[in-house]
Amino acid sequence: MDMKFTLAPEPDDASREKGRLLFAAPVEFLKGVVAMNGMPPADRLEVCFAGRSNVGKSSLINALTNRKNLARASNTPGRTQEINFFTTTDGPYLVDLPGYGYAEAPVPVVRKWQELLKAYLSGRVNLRRVFVLIDARHGVKAVDEEILKLLDRSAVTFQAVLTKADKISKTEREKVIAQVMAALAKHPASHPELVVTSSEKGEGVEILRTIIATLE
Repeated sequence: MDMKFTLAPEPDDASREKGRLLFAAPVEFLKGVVAMNGMPPADRLEVCFAGRSNVGKSSLINALTNRKNLARASNTPGRTQEINFFTTTDGPYLVDLPGYGYAEAPVPVVRKWQELLKAYLSGRVNLRRVFVLIDARHGVKAVDEEILKLLDRSAVTFQAVLTKADKISKTEREKVIAQVMAALAKHPASHPELVVTSSEKGEGVEILRTIIATLE
């Protein structure tokens, strides 16, 4: 496999405006789902955010939507126990998946989350892209590889998003980007553009908005 990975480019003005308008309109919490039969109708495109516990999924969703508390952020790993759906105005569903890898919960509960996660990723026909969040302080770890392999098997396109990029130095950033790109090159379902973000500083947020708004 010979894929060339790059950093996602800055959007052109028209695409940037499309992203701005999508997220300037109301975004609302729709429902939390604990089983496949509770999913909303697959009547529009859908993007989801996956990542190990405490990677910053909720913070990134809040930054994207300009809301402080749309998605609940927590310092306690494993707090998000449901698949949470959010509606955009005339746009896709945004979906916040349970964190994987670690959770302060009994083993049977964690196993149930994992089974729901696998069923969702394999069986949601309108799922256009999975954004796999990778903590910039740690890069791709073994627990991330498990979800990347699942996405390969499910033939669902995923795009890696580095979070918390403001927490590391420029030199460390270059090293982790290289590590992540090398890891992604092994996965045929991976989109070849990496997005680098900081929810606190706003870095990469416009790029991610544009990507979501221009999916077809």
